[in-house]
Amino acid sequence: MLRAVLHIIAHFAVPGLVARLAFRPQWKYAWLLMSATILVDLDHLLADPIYDPNRCSIGTHPLHTEPAMAIYGVLLLVPQLRIIAAGLLIHMALDASDCYLQALY
Repeated sequence: MLRAVLHIIAHFAVPGLVARLAFRPQWKYAWLLMSATILVDLDHLLADPIYDPNRCSIGTHPLHTEPAMAIYGVLLLVPQLRIIAAGLLIHMALDASDCYLQALY
């Protein structure tokens, strides 16, 4: 339970930190936009069960696959989509770290 709560908090705190460091003049806008990328988790609705605390989302859900992550990486090259792409990649990194922690415990 604690891992799940910390995971959700990280999905807002880490983008906030990145926004403050990398997008300083527009950090509030960048933080909101990167935080909104949590909507990528809507692909969890395609899973059965929808929520499983012991399931690694990386590779399981369509928007959490390697091809999707490659697209997010390419989107970093598009200036108008850079903040969203950064948010999506941060999201994937946080989910991957959660998978790692899940394997340890």
